Amino acid sequence: MFNLIVHFITVYAIGFYLITTLQWYNYKINRIIFHFHNYKWHLFYLLIPIITYIFAYKFFWIYLFFGYLPALILWYKNIKKPLKFTSRVKRFLLILGFLETLNLVIINKYHDINPGISLVVVISLAVIISELLEEFLFFKYKRLAKSKLNKINPKIITITGSYGKTSIKNFIYQLLKDDYKTYKTPRSVNTIKGIVLDINKDLPEDTEIYVTEAGARERGDIKEIVKFLQNHYAVLGKIGPQHLEYFKNLKNIEKTKLEVFESKRLIKGFSYDIPYGNNVETIKDKIKNIKADLNGIEWDLEINGKSHRFYSKILGEFNTINISLAIYQALEFIKDIEKIKQKVANLEPIPHRLQKIEVGGKIIIDDSFNGNLEGMLKSFKIIKKYPGKKIIVTPGIVEGKDEMNIKLAKAINKTFDLAIITGKINKKILCNNITIDKISLKDKSKLEKILSDVTGAGDLIIFSNDAPDYL
Repeated sequence: MFNLIVHFITVYAIGFYLITTLQWYNYKINRIIFHFHNYKWHLFYLLIPIITYIFAYKFFWIYLFFGYLPALILWYKNIKKPLKFTSRVKRFLLILGFLETLNLVIINKYHDINPGISLVVVISLAVIISELLEEFLFFKYKRLAKSKLNKINPKIITITGSYGKTSIKNFIYQLLKDDYKTYKTPRSVNTIKGIVLDINKDLPEDTEIYVTEAGARERGDIKEIVKFLQNHYAVLGKIGPQHLEYFKNLKNIEKTKLEVFESKRLIKGFSYDIPYGNNVETIKDKIKNIKADLNGIEWDLEINGKSHRFYSKILGEFNTINISLAIYQALEFIKDIEKIKQKVANLEPIPHRLQKIEVGGKIIIDDSFNGNLEGMLKSFKIIKKYPGKKIIVTPGIVEGKDEMNIKLAKAINKTFDLAIITGKINKKILCNNITIDKISLKDKSKLEKILSDVTGAGDLIIFSNDAPDYL
C-alpha cells in the first residue's frame, strides 16, 4: 500500500509541474520541448525523477519525500506565475487521477510491472487524452462562436504585424467607438482559441464593427483565424524579426503575416510597406515630416493625394505608423478627415506601451509591452533629448538573437546613465556589453526599493520590455 501511495503522489507531482509549464506556453507541447527558456527545470522536476523512479523505484520514496517534493514546493513558491486552475487544468487533473487509479489496480494485480514505466505511460496518456478532449470541446465552441458571429453579422477588421498589433487595434477602436457600436478583442487576445472564447463569452449582440487581432507562432496560424472570421478589412503593420526562434527567417514571417489578406470577403486592406493585390493599399511613402518628443508626435499623412497634418499625444515616432494605419481604416467608415484629426488628437495611450506617467517629480515611461528592438531603439531617441538623469529597466530582447541584444546594449550606453537588468535570460550578454553603471536584478520584487534608492526628483525611468516572470 505504501508503494502505491508513493506512486500516486509522484504521478501527481510530475503532472502538476507539467501542466504548469504547459499553461505558460499556451498548452503547446512542442513549445515546452523546443522553445522552453529554462531547461534546468525540466531536468530537475521532470527527467531526473522519472529516470530515478524507473531504475530505483524501491528506494524512490526517500528521494520523493526528502528531495523532490520539498524542491518542487520551493520552486512553486518562488515562481511569479503560478498555475491557474482553469476548467482545462481541472479536466487534465481528473483524467490523470482516473488513469492513475486504473494503473494502481493493474500494478497491485500484476507485481512484475515496473512502476516507473507505468508512471511514464500514465502521464503520457493523460496529456494525449486531455489534448484530444480539448480539441473536441474547441470544435464544439468554435461552431457556437461561428453561429453567433453569423447572427450578429458585424463588419470585421483583423489586424496583424510583427509589432504594434494591439496598439493599432486600440487606436481603430478609439476612432470608431463613438460613431459605431464597436467591440474589440480584449488585451492581447490574438489566437483562434482566444477569439472563439471572446465571441462566445463577451461579443455584444448589437456589435456593428468587430476589431480583432491575429498573432502567429507558425505558418497557417493567421490563415486559420481568417478562415474562421472571413474578415471584411485587414490591416498589416510593421514586419520585423520578431519570434525568429519559431519562424527561422524574415521571409517566413512575411508570408505568415500576409495570410491576413486571404479572406474571401475582403473589401479593403491596408499595409505599411508590403504590397498584396489591388485592394490592399500601402502607406509607408505617405507618412512624412515626423516630429517626436516627450510631448507627443506630429506628422504629415497623404490621403487621396492631399497632405494632412496630424498631432497625437501618443509617444514614439513608430506610432505614426500604427496611428496612420488606424486612420486609413477609420476613413472606410468615417469620411470626415477633420473629425478624424480631432479624434487622433484625443487618442489615449495604450497601457504599457510608451505610457507616460509623472509621479513624485519623476517621469515614468512604461514601455513594458514593447518587446521588439526597432521600437525600443526609437523610444530611446525621444528619451535621449531629456536633460535629466535617465534610467532603463529591461530584460533585453526576450525572443531575439545575441546580436540584437548587443545592438540594444550599445544604444543603452549612448542614451542612459544607469541600466537595471531584470531576469536571467539575457543577463550575461547585456552585462558584457553595457558599459555604463548597471545593476543585475534576479528578483523583481526588490526593484521598487532599488529605484527608490538610486533615483530622485527630475529623473526619467523607462521600463523597456518585460520578460515573463517564469524567465
